[in-house]
Amino acid sequence: MITALGLNYQTCWENLKNGQSGVKKITLFDPEDNETRIAAQLPDGFEEYARGYYTRRLKQQMTRVTRMAYVCAINAVNNSRIDFNMFDPLRVGVILGIVDTGYNSLEQEESEDNRILKSMNNAPCALLSIKYKIEGPCFPVSTACSSSGYAIGLGYDLIDNNRCDAVIVGGADSTLSPEQVRGFNELYALSVNNPEPEKASCPFSRERDGFVIGEGAGMLILESEESALKRNAEIYGEIAGYAMTTEAYNLLSPKKDGEGMVRTMELAVKNAGMTVNDIDYINAHGTSTFLNDLCETMAIKALFKERAYSIPVTSSKSMIGHTIGAAGAIESIITALSIKEGILTPTINLEFNDPELDLDYVPCKARKQVINTGLSNSFAFGGHNVSIVIKKAFRNL
Repeated sequence: MITALGLNYQTCWENLKNGQSGVKKITLFDPEDNETRIAAQLPDGFEEYARGYYTRRLKQQMTRVTRMAYVCAINAVNNSRIDFNMFDPLRVGVILGIVDTGYNSLEQEESEDNRILKSMNNAPCALLSIKYKIEGPCFPVSTACSSSGYAIGLGYDLIDNNRCDAVIVGGADSTLSPEQVRGFNELYALSVNNPEPEKASCPFSRERDGFVIGEGAGMLILESEESALKRNAEIYGEIAGYAMTTEAYNLLSPKKDGEGMVRTMELAVKNAGMTVNDIDYINAHGTSTFLNDLCETMAIKALFKERAYSIPVTSSKSMIGHTIGAAGAIESIITALSIKEGILTPTINLEFNDPELDLDYVPCKARKQVINTGLSNSFAFGGHNVSIVIKKAFRNL
């Protein structure tokens, strides 16, 4: 992970467990002309940190989003200790959630050179395939906030159908530019709690007034059980199944009462060969917008009935903002780490309860809890939904 809370997954994870907020005043540009002037942007040292991962010439062909994706994926490969030279290159893939590469006014102000390469959605995937000599399926996915969740599902399918032995999956995003912030403000989607940035992202709270933009990247190495055991890999979790659905309803609003969300979660659990009684934890989409938090809560109640009140539900967006195309991957990583370590990261800023939102959202402080199976939700503009079922690694059972 690369998020506002750190440049590697270890630092991010510690700060998430400690309930820290990564939201602050925007410094990538002067935000004073914008209604929203806060975001969960990456730590100031990112660009300096990233320089060690590519040549100067390659950097000139990359946007900030592409750099985030590239650096994060290299770290994931290194952490996994996987050697792609030991694989058939045709049986390794790269699928990334890339809504766009962020070739915006800030990038153009810095340099208009290489505009074609910088604006190519497939560039992050292609650059990784070149670096690791990967010759299998390699492409981006763009389904707004569920993009990297879709990427994980598609990577799962490649392995489950015996098309690949390993797939790099994930996503990266940065919508921090004057025009993007203005665009979301036009939709009344963003929080305008500028005086208290660290409290602005407050999923499930009655004080919520919109989401906070977050920059970030999340990358995972998906691998078949046979391959992982053969190379004695450290296994963080097992993807048991997933579901993708489309609501066919509205570009911005979810279906009434969360009907589309219910179907997505229900189908994911079914595809995993489980029942709703097997789910111990839900990593919610939890955006801190009025409709999403209400509909997601209603959907959980509709699917899980009385059990809904005993299942912990968390939103890491309370700390790292909404990382859009990267959200599904980052939140799947958090779900896997929560299961592996038996720790639920908190939903911070949940100080004022909304009477309609009465589930166990793990407010304000982390909690130790044994978890065997978690559900990670991503529900996007356009009605593109995905739910991923992650369970404790078979080796650790």
